[in-house]
Amino acid sequence: MRLLPLFALGTLLTTPALAQVRDTTTLDTAKVLPEITVTVTRTPEKVARVPAAIGVVNKGDIQGAQSTLGLDEALNNLPGVYVANRYNYSVDQRLSIRGFGSRANFGVRGIKVLLDGVPQTLPDGQSQLSNVDFGNLRSIEVLRGASSSLYGNASGGVLSLNSEQAGPGPFAQSFRAEGGSYGLFKISSRTTGRSGPADGVFSISRTTLDGFRQNSATQLTQLSLNGNYLAGGSTTLGVRFSYSDQPKAQNPGALTRAEVVANPDSAGANNLLRKADKDVSQGQLALVGTHYTGSGRFDVAVFGLLRNLDNPLATPPPQGTGARIGTFVRIDRQVYGVRLATEQRLGAAGARTPSLTAGFDLQRMRDNRENWRDSSGIRDTLFIDQTEKVTEFGGFAQLHWSPAEAIVLSGGGRYDAVRFDVTDHFFGDGSDNSGNRTMSSVSGNVGASLVKDNRFSPYINVSTSFETPTTTELVNQQANVGGFNESLDPQRAVNYELGARGVVGAFTYSVAGFLARIKDAIVPFTELSGRSLFTNAGRLKNDGIEVGLTARVTDQLRLFGNWTYANYRFDTYRVQRVANNVIVVDTLDGKRLAGVPKAFIRLGLRAGPVRGFTLDVDHTMSSSVFADDANSVYVNGWGKSGAGDINGIGLGVTNLRMSWQGTSGGAFIRPFVGINNLWDRSYVGSLTINGTFGRVFEPAPGRNYYLGGEIGWAK
Repeated sequence: MRLLPLFALGTLLTTPALAQVRDTTTLDTAKVLPEITVTVTRTPEKVARVPAAIGVVNKGDIQGAQSTLGLDEALNNLPGVYVANRYNYSVDQRLSIRGFGSRANFGVRGIKVLLDGVPQTLPDGQSQLSNVDFGNLRSIEVLRGASSSLYGNASGGVLSLNSEQAGPGPFAQSFRAEGGSYGLFKISSRTTGRSGPADGVFSISRTTLDGFRQNSATQLTQLSLNGNYLAGGSTTLGVRFSYSDQPKAQNPGALTRAEVVANPDSAGANNLLRKADKDVSQGQLALVGTHYTGSGRFDVAVFGLLRNLDNPLATPPPQGTGARIGTFVRIDRQVYGVRLATEQRLGAAGARTPSLTAGFDLQRMRDNRENWRDSSGIRDTLFIDQTEKVTEFGGFAQLHWSPAEAIVLSGGGRYDAVRFDVTDHFFGDGSDNSGNRTMSSVSGNVGASLVKDNRFSPYINVSTSFETPTTTELVNQQANVGGFNESLDPQRAVNYELGARGVVGAFTYSVAGFLARIKDAIVPFTELSGRSLFTNAGRLKNDGIEVGLTARVTDQLRLFGNWTYANYRFDTYRVQRVANNVIVVDTLDGKRLAGVPKAFIRLGLRAGPVRGFTLDVDHTMSSSVFADDANSVYVNGWGKSGAGDINGIGLGVTNLRMSWQGTSGGAFIRPFVGINNLWDRSYVGSLTINGTFGRVFEPAPGRNYYLGGEIGWAK
């Protein structure tokens, strides 16, 4: 916070001069959406011609006057995408695309995540956002729907994050600082340079936050370096390096209904006593290259990742119990891989020439895992010591063809094999739990778009996805021993989609209807001593409608909204449990999928710039959300509240942001202020799915604010 007064003073001194300068900032608008080219489909293509639901979030909506702390700030603007903010930096936000990813009680599951084309998703399907600084992104592309034929394992949707590139000049520098409620302070620097055929971007940021709940403080430092070199006229080479260090990420845990009513800012008693926390560092290096030929291009990426995790949990160990006795998890991770792809025209150059995209992805991960009994911070008993290896190989081919100028056809397939190996080094339980499993699948997609009239461009597609359990899900077993769960199988899905998009006057719209049929859905069916246990739930039906609408009222006023109807429910689901020493089978057919509301709406207003000032307002509404598969525990939505009900977002949570920008020559200054939860609603932001003893509620803060600014200059 020491730098904020200096920044404010600088703003006051420079504002009178800059106010006389005509502001040149322009507000990006969805009106130009049909001309946006995306690469998330592995082939550069204009959005209007892609036979799939594609959402693009630009720099203004990612950064702007946002606090740049999480995915929810930008992605909730897209229909079909639901981000539940836990306000807990130890377990990340829950990201769900059409229901995929909803089961995650920590991290991201079921969704492929890329940063500048480099996978942030591990070969077992876990995705980590440790190296993503949202203040350094220029765009986010989201492919909604089953996409394993493009990206393999865990591709119920695809999130492609793209960093801001170097400016056009030889040098540019910017600084940004912000501070706010609950001890928030974030400061960042971004430097870009360009000389001849080379350019580079270096950014670094530091974030500290006390958190609004007990035991929820965090400290995070992130660094990234992107460099590019044009070797001749047809080859580009690049390096991508990122590093993050998070020595503190305290975990307040979920609360019971009574605890939320009494003290929503409290932490779980065991989380306090056992000092639940996380200390993690991660570095990733990638070398990339693209070579252009007369008929296409070749792309290659070679990458490696190192991650070290020390994770004190509130979970009790199998050896002994006590108020202060928890579990300490240590993971030493190595990941490396290669991606190779080529896109080639199959004939003479022309808009109607078929093109083929083909290649393969190879990743290998090695985890050294140790689980210890932890007593008041002292590790005294080892009970799991094993090496886990996961190898994923996938080969794919995609064909794109326009038999007529207004028609686009696409189709393709992919084969994936994922091998899990575990070597048990601990024999104190009297057994060797070493073993291996291989899970494989063939995935496909076929689609068509009609782009004859910009006012109405319909499309249709059928696609499939394949998702294995993650190593964390496989290692959690009822017996609390080493090895992998032999009965947990991959889930498979088929997605049928019909949609359209277009521009009519001042209105830009998109609409999509989809049917997803999921077999052997992986769900966290219960918790045992704080550990989520997973099973295959039979069949799941995810049906929905997604509508997005933007209206450009004037050059300085844009209104937008999106609505998602998410009818996600179990078709066949049987769960066994023991009651009074008798095995009981619960039939959960027809129950709604936990963690995702049946309907959610986002409305917004973007006004400006007017004399350099911009105003952003967004309002989010949601129906009720269930916390368990039996649909007996929930947070209330926009229906009538009952006695003892815990409220979710319901009829609305409003956020407001204001900024001003002035420029003078090559310099700019942009102070900003934001207020979240403007009406000071008391609500639960997220849920721990199927948590035991009613400990499922993760409260959100009341009204809170932040303020700061950015300055920069270029040559």
